[in-house]
Amino acid sequence: MRKLQLIIKRILDIVLSVLGLVVLSPLFIIISIMVYFKLGSPVFFVQRRPGKDEKIFDLIKFRTMTDERDDNGELLPDRIRLTKFGKFLRSTSIDELPELINVIKGEMSLIGPRPLLVEYIDRYNEFQARRHEMRPGITGLAQINGRNALTWEEKFEYDIEYIDNYSLLLDFKIIIKTIIQVFKRDGINQKDNVTMTKFKGSENNNSLD
Repeated sequence: MRKLQLIIKRILDIVLSVLGLVVLSPLFIIISIMVYFKLGSPVFFVQRRPGKDEKIFDLIKFRTMTDERDDNGELLPDRIRLTKFGKFLRSTSIDELPELINVIKGEMSLIGPRPLLVEYIDRYNEFQARRHEMRPGITGLAQINGRNALTWEEKFEYDIEYIDNYSLLLDFKIIIKTIIQVFKRDGINQKDNVTMTKFKGSENNNSLD
């Protein structure tokens, strides 16, 4: 039953992503032009991320920060480079829309654990590493339960809960709650940071809970 649901999930990913790109193409063009003039070129932010079974792929997002640097050539802090327009793209999740291309290519799913940085792979304990058992998603169980307001450990708990209890009905519930979250704009950033602080590993790295 689970295998059949995963096949249907993949079919829905492709159909809905293609439809999404077609329907949202005017918005893509408008946002691309606005990003170019407000934040600069390139319009897209591309970064290597681990997918299913830790296979590395290029994640595509709309750019949300400038490349402003200090006199030594170092990038300025995120809070300075993240403009009001960039905050808007993040709070509405519009910056995530180009990931529909990753979904069509089979690198991501509409629903699943978020793809995190490649450098985190060696920092996961055995339990946390299970988040790579399914394709990463544009949204997921952690995103509808607090998103960046959660601790890393809480996020990983939700990721594994999703994998262990996967069903098409669960995906449907996550999509509905994601739409609600986008309108509420809850849990976008950590309380004191414009972006999530980096995961440096859990204190009890051998724990399975």
